[in-house]
Amino acid sequence: MRKLWIAGEWVATGRDMPVNNPYDGSAIDAVALAGPAEAERALAGAVAGAAAMRALPAYDRANILRRASQRLLDEQRELGRLISLEEGKTLAEGVFEVTRAAETLALSADEARRVAGEQLPLDAAPGGTGKLGFTLRVPCGVVLAITPFNFPLNLVCHKVGPALAGGNSVVLKPASDTPLTALRLVEILLECGLPPLGIACLAGGGAELGSLLAADARVRKISFTGSADVGRRICGVAGLKRVTMELGSNSPLIVLPDADIDRAAAAIVATGYGNAGQVCISTQRVIAVGKIHGDLLDALAPRVRALRCGDPLAPETQMGPMIRERDAIRVATWIGEAVAAGATLVCGGGHDGARFAPTLLDNVRPNMRVCREELFGPAVGVARVESLDEAIAMANDSRYGLSAGLFTRDLNAALRFARDVEAGNLHINWGPGWRADLMPYGGLKESGFGKEGPRYAIEEMTELKTVVFHGG
Repeated sequence: MRKLWIAGEWVATGRDMPVNNPYDGSAIDAVALAGPAEAERALAGAVAGAAAMRALPAYDRANILRRASQRLLDEQRELGRLISLEEGKTLAEGVFEVTRAAETLALSADEARRVAGEQLPLDAAPGGTGKLGFTLRVPCGVVLAITPFNFPLNLVCHKVGPALAGGNSVVLKPASDTPLTALRLVEILLECGLPPLGIACLAGGGAELGSLLAADARVRKISFTGSADVGRRICGVAGLKRVTMELGSNSPLIVLPDADIDRAAAAIVATGYGNAGQVCISTQRVIAVGKIHGDLLDALAPRVRALRCGDPLAPETQMGPMIRERDAIRVATWIGEAVAAGATLVCGGGHDGARFAPTLLDNVRPNMRVCREELFGPAVGVARVESLDEAIAMANDSRYGLSAGLFTRDLNAALRFARDVEAGNLHINWGPGWRADLMPYGGLKESGFGKEGPRYAIEEMTELKTVVFHGG
């Protein structure tokens, strides 16, 4: 049973929560379950930790994060296996996630050395002659990081790394399904010299524990990644806090008649079925324009059928299970509804427990739940329209706006797509499911607000003070 890190010590709460392997349901471990008393201890410790982190020089913060980044690489295989066991993604995907997480911490270390204000040209203002003005960028204080199951290391690093780099303390609440990787990261940070009160890690249900933490006035900044519905609830209790919301999507990919069909089909498979489709920027809606529709399906269907699903630790496996059987049941229900409403099931559609067959649908329509909501499963729907105007209108016919893609050789069409499609991340000649960890990342509409990427996250986890010297 894994203890929680609270107020500078490892704590057993007397209540345990099992952590199971999504592939076969076997028990991996158990973690202590936090409640209101543990939340209070963590927050009180985080307030003291915020003072300690504020006093820690940027040089030291950067070195701690740099050492932790290297430790992730040193333990890459072991951490990749742990990710695969508790989340269900393939071992190759887990190992690659460790590489990305190490890069995220390294970027955070770089940015810790660049947290700075700027000089203000006060002599350009009436009455400003003889005055010197500048800004100071200072830590927010206590940052609450609430993270999802689908990237249990890298998305934790995208919150913890920038928060520590900016001189804050962190209260981390990882997803209940995947707390083990987060706890190991906490161990690594402490071993690399992080002040003991600089971080706390609590495991428990989001409805109770997450809401309790989010509502507390000692938290100055909340960074949340998850569904729009949960994000809405967090915003409802947060009060006067800085908030970053990385929420859901049902990302579209437009394929124009001049596109490279083989490349488009390969991108759809790579960005639609990775991590069993459990990625907020997965390709979910493919919009084929005109005559390319049939050829695209012909190129795509055999690739989807060829995906090898099974034990995520087996080297030949290309797609592992979904996180829970109830999620597989939900995806199957939505697919069944779409077929009953006129969609064509090209392949897949069934599941065995949490293991869901890679699924391809044709003739989907915007009013179907597989198009309207966030599916978060290994299924892609294809629709046909006759023009770029129709394709952009269909892409924008969503309450979400996180990521979108376009395949074309036409520069003017690409520029039109970039200007008119309502999404925070736009990809030309690749699918929407791509992210570099250094880039600004965030959505429009109900996909959230605020940006991640260490440089941009630090800006949201720090505040500006303005200083003016008045001459005699």
